[in-house]
Amino acid sequence: MSIWSRISEALSALAKGESLTAVFEKLRTPPERSVAFAIAVIALGAKMAKADGQVTRDEVTAFREVFRIPPEEEAGAARVFNMARTDVAGYQEYARKIARMFAEDSTTLCDLMEGLFHIAMADGFYHPNENEFLEDVAQIFGQTDAQFKALRARFVPDAPKDPYTVLGVTPDTPLPEIRKIWRRLVRDTHPDAMMARGVPEEAIRLAEKKMIDINRAWDEINGARV
Repeated sequence: MSIWSRISEALSALAKGESLTAVFEKLRTPPERSVAFAIAVIALGAKMAKADGQVTRDEVTAFREVFRIPPEEEAGAARVFNMARTDVAGYQEYARKIARMFAEDSTTLCDLMEGLFHIAMADGFYHPNENEFLEDVAQIFGQTDAQFKALRARFVPDAPKDPYTVLGVTPDTPLPEIRKIWRRLVRDTHPDAMMARGVPEEAIRLAEKKMIDINRAWDEINGARV
């Protein structure tokens, strides 16, 4: 059964009058967590699209880049998007429920932020409302300021960008400590590690960009200090 069929099942299981946020209370254990991850990205992406005032064709395309959605399953994905967009519950309520679901694994929340940044930049413009939205969600997820700046440096072309920011360290951090952080990031970005923490296979290819970014940052730092 595809993840999209499982998403349709999860939506069908909602009681009459229940909002999409109820899904996050029900999908707490593997393999259901991968379903929750997909729903979370789509739902928060829909809230973010609403935050910048419009849903563009580029943003819709970005969803298809985060997840390979078969034509026969597009209706299910659209249902999640529309439920989130029209739900009276605010994005902060969504974010808090998602944060509680993945509270014991903050790395998965970082994976979620990766998907949201990818969607935010789909139209080539980083709207101030998107920045406010993402910064708020990151805080609810318990991410540090350094983690948020690292994501923004990697995704936003005109953001302050240097290899130290990308790795979430400072220029005065000792090289052995930077190496340790870089190795942890590489380990966390490995597809097997991502699947183990519930990231759907459909979304794992986004990690290719992250791996390139963090390896390039390490090479720059290491090369400059040799």
